[in-house]
Amino acid sequence: MSAYPLLVVTAVNAEADAVRADLDPAAVVVAAVGVGPAAAAAGTARLLAGRAYRAVVSAGIAGGFPGRAPVGSLVIATRSIAADLGAESPDGFLPIEELGFGTSVLDADPHLVEALRKALPDAVSGDILTLATVTGTAATADRLATRFPQAAAEAMEGYGVAAAAAGAGIPFAELRAVSNPIGPRDRAAWRLGDAFAALRTAAPALITVP
Repeated sequence: MSAYPLLVVTAVNAEADAVRADLDPAAVVVAAVGVGPAAAAAGTARLLAGRAYRAVVSAGIAGGFPGRAPVGSLVIATRSIAADLGAESPDGFLPIEELGFGTSVLDADPHLVEALRKALPDAVSGDILTLATVTGTAATADRLATRFPQAAAEAMEGYGVAAAAAGAGIPFAELRAVSNPIGPRDRAAWRLGDAFAALRTAAPALITVP
């Protein structure tokens, strides 16, 4: 294993605490950098500039697409996608690719994905969407499910972490525990405790990241 530690970036301290609970801090550095893609990108870039790491993982809780990632499950990203990066038009949403300003899709490192899949064989693999405004209606959930047929979950930081990792030339992965189905925001139906427990149980798999 590399002498360099793994960096795991979360949005909030509760997620960071769940991840780091059973890990050796010399092997895995866990840091909460804030909510949303901008805070995630800035915080990750700052951390990567201050120390050498072998890879970076965006981790935390997420909403799951019904029928693709049930509540309580784990999701390993094959790609992190900035689903709301683009422009509105009379004919629908235009992703940034169609505007000619870059890409809204960043691939997870295939070696990291394979290592996580082997360590977490029950996890769902698929795209994880990054949204600055999380989904709160059935109509938006349906639109996203149609636009992104491989999407399993949505969160608010993955693409930002991936962008910082790409800028630093560091391999990237994203791991999420599903606390709620995306769609109408029924807080009574959320299972945050189950999601945090799943995240904590999955954390030792991060040691296997090459």
